[in-house]
Amino acid sequence: MSFPIPAGMSRRHFMSHLAGASATAAAALSLGQSLRTHAAELKKNRKSAIMLWMDGGPSTIDIWDMKPGTSTGGEFKPISTAGDMQICEHMPQTAKVMDKLAIIRSMSTREADHMRGKYYMRTGYVPNPNIEHPSYGAVIAHETIEQRQDLEIPPFVTIGGPSEGPGFLGMSWAPFSVTSNGQIRNLDVKQDELDRMVDRMRALDFVEKSFVNQNRGPAAMDHMKVLEKTVHLMTSKQMDAFKVAKEPKEVQDRYGNDAFGRGCLMARRLVEVGVPFVEVDLGGWDNHNGIFNILRTQRLPALDKGMSALIEDLNQRGLLKDTAIIWMGDFSRTPRINGNGGRDHWARAWSVVVGGAGLKTGITVGKTNEDGTAVETEPYTSQDVMATVCKALGISLETTFTSNNGRPMKIANSGKVIKELFA
Repeated sequence: MSFPIPAGMSRRHFMSHLAGASATAAAALSLGQSLRTHAAELKKNRKSAIMLWMDGGPSTIDIWDMKPGTSTGGEFKPISTAGDMQICEHMPQTAKVMDKLAIIRSMSTREADHMRGKYYMRTGYVPNPNIEHPSYGAVIAHETIEQRQDLEIPPFVTIGGPSEGPGFLGMSWAPFSVTSNGQIRNLDVKQDELDRMVDRMRALDFVEKSFVNQNRGPAAMDHMKVLEKTVHLMTSKQMDAFKVAKEPKEVQDRYGNDAFGRGCLMARRLVEVGVPFVEVDLGGWDNHNGIFNILRTQRLPALDKGMSALIEDLNQRGLLKDTAIIWMGDFSRTPRINGNGGRDHWARAWSVVVGGAGLKTGITVGKTNEDGTAVETEPYTSQDVMATVCKALGISLETTFTSNNGRPMKIANSGKVIKELFA
């Protein structure tokens, strides 16, 4: 094939230009392919976590670490599972997926007050009036956001209840709270109202950027980022993930026709579109009175259906290998049954359940003594659980943040990895 050579240019000169252009085109194609491959790898390798938060302090001696035949054992019997452990008889569906989960039975913490316990278990730090620590949800969202550059909805979602905030990471990482029906206040508007609102938001965005460009500090920058995310949120197709009513009726029924079941179903849908951290709340565990009837008729049936369906679905869809599961609450409840047929606050010896994301499952880690009053093996803490989850998600434990007062803050509060959970 011949090319017409422009007047005044030698054949050698022309061919050198042609070779240069070809090389440039090849480099551009190579770069484009490299970027596409990188984007595909990020999407392929993206990790998520779902926390099932049992607000109020669940009695783990009646669920995961039973003591039949003892004075502290309570009314329930243990049953065998698909894993190498027994759990409560009122968790039959979850028993079938325990090969996908692991029970850490040697949790030992110090915070047995509700507010302090919630803060500690969700951040790995005790409350400090001088520092607001970021929650695990904010930290994991912050550290994995690069894996989902196409995400238009918030990276940290709480369903059915509040969580701890973003702390010194800033408001861009604050939890986005919805009901189990996916209802988000002030966003359920008609199309013409939505169009006008978006126009106003864009005008406000212009003003915000001008303000931020005057070096007005991190608060102004955070506010602008929240505004930008709000605009994306209001118009994104990814918002459909919150609409659990679109699922077939048989799927909804399998999760349970209650707030926790819908929350678990929503969590699965949110992970599918790329949300890195979802927290689902199941409250009502502060059982100082009549604990066994409450657990038997209310808490455990809801937990059993929602949790088991979530694990089954994540596994069947190939998502469980990249999604960490964390089941925990403020603390646990006393081995001793009080005079009102209930159990009081207890943080000294209790259980947390984890799974997914390549963790070793179907096992128990650690043990408590015969009546559940003390840990007999190496004790583990909130920060140890967080360090373990971070390792499973590929987040470096050398990551160090800087708080608002300039202090270096190591991720997971320098917790130790629970080695038994890695093959």
